[in-house]
Amino acid sequence: MPVPDRELEKFLAGIEKRAFRMARIATRVDAEALDIVQDAMFSLVKNYRNKPSTDWPALFMRILQNKILDWHRRQTRQRSWLFFGKSADSDEDADDMLQHIPDSVDSNPALLLERARDMATVEQALAALPTRQQQVFLLRIWEGLDVASCAQIMGCSEGSVKTHLFRAMQSLRAALGE
Repeated sequence: MPVPDRELEKFLAGIEKRAFRMARIATRVDAEALDIVQDAMFSLVKNYRNKPSTDWPALFMRILQNKILDWHRRQTRQRSWLFFGKSADSDEDADDMLQHIPDSVDSNPALLLERARDMATVEQALAALPTRQQQVFLLRIWEGLDVASCAQIMGCSEGSVKTHLFRAMQSLRAALGE
C-alpha cells in the first residue's frame, strides 16, 4: 500500500469519531449520522486523495457539513410531502397531538446546573440549535478552527460565522442555565 494511502487512512481514523459526533448531533439518529460520515469519507478519498494532507481537514469538514445540510434538506422535503395532502379538518387533530407533548422546561437552577454537567444534555441542547448554528459551534468550539476556516468550510462570510456563533452561544446558555 503506498504511503499516501496510509496517511489518508490515518487521517480518516483520527477524525471519524469527531465527525460521527457532529453528524449525530445534527441528525439525532446514529444510523443516519454514520451514513453521512461514510459518504463524506468516501467523497474525500474519491475526489481529494491526491491533495496535500494539510488540505484534508478543511476539505473533509466542508464535505461533512455539506452532507449534513443535504440530509436536512431531504428531511424537509419528506416532511413537506407528508403534510401536503392533509385537509383543513386535520388541524384539530394536530392541536390534540400537540397537547400530549410533555413540557420539558424546568426552572430549578440547581437541576439545570446538574444537567449542564452531563454531556448528553449538552448534545441535546446542541441538537436543538438551527443547523448553521450547530455547524459553526462544532467547527469553532469543538474543532477549534478559526473564523476564516469556518467561513470557508461553511461557504459564508466571517461575519455570518460570528453571528451564528453568538446566537448559538446565547441559545446554549439559555438551554443549559449559564
